[in-house]
Amino acid sequence: RVIATSVNPVDWKIRKGYLKSFIPYEMPLIMGWDVSGIVEKTGHAVTRLKPGDAVYCRPDIRRNGAYAEFVAVREGEIAFKPATISHVEAASLPLVSITAWEALFTTAGLAAGQRVLIHAGAGGVGSIAIQLAKARGAYVTATASGPKAALVRSLGADEVIDYRAQDFSRKVRDMDVVFDTVGGDVQDESWSVLKPGGMLVSITARPSEERAMAEGKRAGYVFIGPNAAILTDLAAMVDAGKVRPLIGAEFGLTDAARAQDLSETGRATGKIVIYVGHP
Repeated sequence: RVIATSVNPVDWKIRKGYLKSFIPYEMPLIMGWDVSGIVEKTGHAVTRLKPGDAVYCRPDIRRNGAYAEFVAVREGEIAFKPATISHVEAASLPLVSITAWEALFTTAGLAAGQRVLIHAGAGGVGSIAIQLAKARGAYVTATASGPKAALVRSLGADEVIDYRAQDFSRKVRDMDVVFDTVGGDVQDESWSVLKPGGMLVSITARPSEERAMAEGKRAGYVFIGPNAAILTDLAAMVDAGKVRPLIGAEFGLTDAARAQDLSETGRATGKIVIYVGHP
């Protein structure tokens, strides 16, 4: 039973048909691939969960999603919700947290003492990536607009670069990892701030392997799927006070179109949450 879901750019990109060659969908399609809610019923083979459990997950993007009162989700995709936050807060976490985790840790292998540049630090993915990198013991530099600099520092960033007033490629050097959440020119310019052997990992477009080899650097690309193991570890971090959700706007289910319009501007702070039902 869905209590809350949230908006991610992939929602409106699917709506506009940008991924139709990658994932063939049958219409009509229910969007929304973040959910926090209560187990209502279980299948006969389910052993880990029972009705009444508070859970959260990033469901399989190839199936109907969570802009609805109920959603069917495989048991292996589900984790128990962090106990110290609300369902609305929990719904903001799964997709962006799995994305940041897999980019920084699984793909780039970010370790304590390393230096990482995170683009769009006030965004949904960036705001979680900063907290995860800081909890890992990395030195974190993030880009954000000037008015959001204080917020980004409060998330744990050691340095903040105002991308409107400063050229990040002239401000930082010798990064072990650059996490690109923007693409385009930002991705192209990010190569210059990496040290030899450093990795540019992106969620927008696959970085050039040829350029990586020519410069003695590494390229990584992430497109995630469900990952209950990461969400279980994340819940422990949330309950320990190491990660906190950042919600910039809340909408009712009837205003899902307005919520997607806001996401499409690319200017939202943190996550956009859609409230669906009562706890």
